[in-house]
Amino acid sequence: MYKYLFGPVPSRRLGMSLGVDLVPHKVCSLDCVYCECGATTKLTLDRKEYILYEKVTKELEDFFTRNPEPDYITFSGSGEPILNSRIGDVLKFIKKLKPEIPVAVLTNGTLLFNKKVRNELMLADVVLPSLDAALQSSFEKINRPVKSIDVREYIKGIIDFSNEFKGEIWLEVLIIPGYNDSTEDLRALKEAIQKINPAKIQLNTLDRPGTEDGLFPADRKRLHSIIDFWQFENAEIIASPPERKEVKSYREDTETAILETIARRPCTLDDLHKILGIHVNEINKYLGVLEENKKILAVRLERGVFYKIT
Repeated sequence: MYKYLFGPVPSRRLGMSLGVDLVPHKVCSLDCVYCECGATTKLTLDRKEYILYEKVTKELEDFFTRNPEPDYITFSGSGEPILNSRIGDVLKFIKKLKPEIPVAVLTNGTLLFNKKVRNELMLADVVLPSLDAALQSSFEKINRPVKSIDVREYIKGIIDFSNEFKGEIWLEVLIIPGYNDSTEDLRALKEAIQKINPAKIQLNTLDRPGTEDGLFPADRKRLHSIIDFWQFENAEIIASPPERKEVKSYREDTETAILETIARRPCTLDDLHKILGIHVNEINKYLGVLEENKKILAVRLERGVFYKIT
C-alpha cells in the first residue's frame, strides 16, 4: 500500500489514472462548498515541500516495478498539488522514468499568476484548471478562497498559462444552482473562457455531498442550457458516475470492500479511508457509483456525511 500514490482509479476524464498526492489532506488555497473531500483544514497560498520529493519518487519507482502502466499519471489528491514547491522536480522525474506516459495536473489554478509556477508545469501533457466563477462575489461564495486572491488576477494567471503552455488545457466549470449560475455569472464566465481559449471546456455539477447543507446539483437540462448560452463548440458535460464502472480500472473487489465495511456500520469518508487504507480520492470514485446505483445512501449527521446501505 502506497502513501502518496493512489489507484489507478476509474477516472471519468483520464481513464486508468495513477494519482500522485503531493500535499497532506485538505491543504488548499480554496475551501469550496462542494468539495467531496471535505472542508479545507489549512487554507493557504504558501508553497513548500509538504511531501518530500524522495518519498514520492521512491514510491513511483516501486510502483512501476510491480504494476502495468496506467493511461495517465495525474497530480491530484485531497488538496492543491501546486502548493508543493517541488512539483516541477517530481514532474521531471516522471518524464525521465516513464516518458511515454502522459502526465496530467488537476489544479484549482489559483497559483498560475506566478510565473515560476507556470514554468514548473511546462513538461505536463494536460493541465486541468478549474474556474467556477468570474465575479468576485460569486468566487468568494462558492470557492471561499484565501482572502488575498482576487478573481481577476486568478483568471489572468490561467490566461497567461494558456498562452505559454504547449500541451492541452481542459477547463472545468462546476455549477451549483444559486451560487454561480445567474445570467450575470454565466456571461462573465463566457468572457473569461474566451480569453483562456482551452482545448476543452468541461461542465460539471455536484456529484456527492459537499461541505455545506442545502446544496443540490444542476440537472442535465440546465447544464445543456448553459452550453447553449455559451455557444462553445468544445464544451461538454462530464460523464455521470455510472459510466466510471465501464473504465477498465474499475475494481469490483474495492467496491465489495466498501460495501462490506458500510454494511457493518455507517461510515464517513474518513472512516473508510482509515479502515480500508485506500486514498480518499479513490474511495470517492466508488462512492459516486454506489450512490448512483442506489446501493448506498448519504446522510449528513453532526460528525459529517455518513454512508449506509440502502
